[in-house]
Amino acid sequence: MGSKCCKGGPDEDAVERQRKRKLLVAQLHHRKRVKAAGKIQAWWRGVLVRRTLLVAALRAWMIQCWWRTLVQRRIRQRQQALLRVYVIQEQAVVKLQSCIRMWQCRQCYRQMCNSLRLFRVPESSLAFQTDSFLQVQYAIPSKQPEFHIEILSI
Repeated sequence: MGSKCCKGGPDEDAVERQRKRKLLVAQLHHRKRVKAAGKIQAWWRGVLVRRTLLVAALRAWMIQCWWRTLVQRRIRQRQQALLRVYVIQEQAVVKLQSCIRMWQCRQCYRQMCNSLRLFRVPESSLAFQTDSFLQVQYAIPSKQPEFHIEILSI
């Protein structure tokens, strides 16, 4: 027993314990550093993910805006095309109505001229008239315009 003690027994145990304690402190310090590095890396990955999601959301928003603009442009073009067709049809209807009304007026005028030929007063009978007016009226159906003709005696 004495020989172990003389060779520096208690000092070697203390050195060994000191070395183990330093080793444990170093391992603990290393674990803390690894844990801190893991936290920093997790935070950075989170930043990158959020940045990527933000960029993706902005791009999706840009695409949606572009698509809405395109759809609105197409709707406006369709409305303008329909409006053009409507205007053309309205102009055609007005033109057709105008032609029909003009044709009806001509027909009525022709009827009037033909009826006046039937009611022509001979010139010899006009000699017996005084300075009064001779009025001839022709009955026209209710749908057609009404004409009044006055014939002055000479």
